[in-house]
Amino acid sequence: MRTEQEMYDLILDFAQKDERVRVVTMNGSRANPNAPRDTFQDYDIVYVVTEMASYLADDAWLDNFGRRVIMQKPEGMELFPPDGKPRFSYLMLYEDGNRIDLSLMPLEELGNYLKEDSILKVLLDKDGRVPALPASSDSDYWIKRPTPGMFDDCCNEFWWLSTYVAKGLARDELPYAIAHLDYMRKQLMTMLSWQVGLEKGFTFSIGKQFKYLQQHVNTDVWQRLCATCNAGSPAACEEALVGMLALFSEVSKDVAKRFGYNYPDYDAKVSDYLIGLGINTH
Repeated sequence: MRTEQEMYDLILDFAQKDERVRVVTMNGSRANPNAPRDTFQDYDIVYVVTEMASYLADDAWLDNFGRRVIMQKPEGMELFPPDGKPRFSYLMLYEDGNRIDLSLMPLEELGNYLKEDSILKVLLDKDGRVPALPASSDSDYWIKRPTPGMFDDCCNEFWWLSTYVAKGLARDELPYAIAHLDYMRKQLMTMLSWQVGLEKGFTFSIGKQFKYLQQHVNTDVWQRLCATCNAGSPAACEEALVGMLALFSEVSKDVAKRFGYNYPDYDAKVSDYLIGLGINTH
């Protein structure tokens, strides 16, 4: 595997030699001073360019970065529509295990782009276009303190989704039930993140898709959360549902009490409904 320095040299050497590239920046975990370091981290690079058409006309220039295993071009996909921003991205995994997520962005978008993300490092600025910026920080991704409305919405969504899981089990539609169980788990992890914030402060990030959550909850909670991922049969899915209901109920009641928020009655009413469908919620 090429070293980090070799990758930076490769990325910047191309940019230095190409007159179309005026600014090079980096986002993502490699620009985040608080992110753990490992060999799986992507190089999230943006080339700010004078024009994009010549790059888009032929992918041959991408061969400068190595032999690829696979590549995605999100803005060029039909199944997954792009977000509409005037940019074009190349997500590239290389044979040596390195990965570059390289985005092209027109020069006129630079001002807007610099305001988008607190995790940002400028690697190259040929013309001095980039003003002084705060040090790269993950502050945009810190746990957000919920309002009463956000807390209620999380509870409402969680218990609403539970009825879909039960319906899927009653109809013997296991993939449908599992899909909604996964949606429920996201709400559970959101609630757990608020509990973590209450205990440790709302001044840090628990990572994309809650990937650092394990570091901040006790072993029992983590094991109970992971147990909800075992849903490969109707019986296992029901067991995972029941376990998730219990954990969410405990955590959400604690969060409500500590924030001084009203605890909604979704818990009791929906539990009764689920019991009527044959789900043993206790």
